[in-house]
Amino acid sequence: MKRIAPFLAICALTASATIIDRIAVSVGNRAITASDLDREIRITAFLNGVKPDFSPSARRTAAGRMVEQTLVRMEVETSRYPVPTPDEVQAALDGFKKQNYPDDAAYKRALTAYGITEQDVINELLWQRTLLSYIDVRFRAVVQVSDQEIEDYFQKFVKPAAEAAHPGRPVTRDQYHDQIEGTLASLKEDDELNRWLTQAKQRYEIVYHDEAFQ
Repeated sequence: MKRIAPFLAICALTASATIIDRIAVSVGNRAITASDLDREIRITAFLNGVKPDFSPSARRTAAGRMVEQTLVRMEVETSRYPVPTPDEVQAALDGFKKQNYPDDAAYKRALTAYGITEQDVINELLWQRTLLSYIDVRFRAVVQVSDQEIEDYFQKFVKPAAEAAHPGRPVTRDQYHDQIEGTLASLKEDDELNRWLTQAKQRYEIVYHDEAFQ
């Protein structure tokens, strides 16, 4: 498979300088640039309400996450999985702003402080919901949760916690059946996704360019 060159000029000559954007990771014939990586770190930190971490180890972690996202994006594009509507994303954005900022001015100041735009945030929220939709459509059909698995989870985790929280109150599996089933189904979906990602990584040449992580 043809390897992408380690550098990519993505901006034209300006009056003062040429801006070069290094490729951080090559995934098949697709590239994750250093600016893509920085943006991912900034947006993730913004949504989590923490300070961006640009250390080499944090950049490696973010790059690994972006490799997996790229593999899923390729699958979504070729398989035509459903994507969220703009209304869904707008509702999520409005909820995020309401929960984290007293007014629009504070929200905009935070965007500036993190060095991102609202469109960056919208794109990330859209991707998060696309990923959840993909996982649900792609793996839900192969996931099955047995009654015995629900019983085992109830006895091992749910019942002891419920009895400790409410001493003397009767605790039955039926009270938590749907919640347990949903939890176990989500765990199995994650396992199926990780298995698929492992196989997908073997189908493509994935190259980390060390100079982007120094």
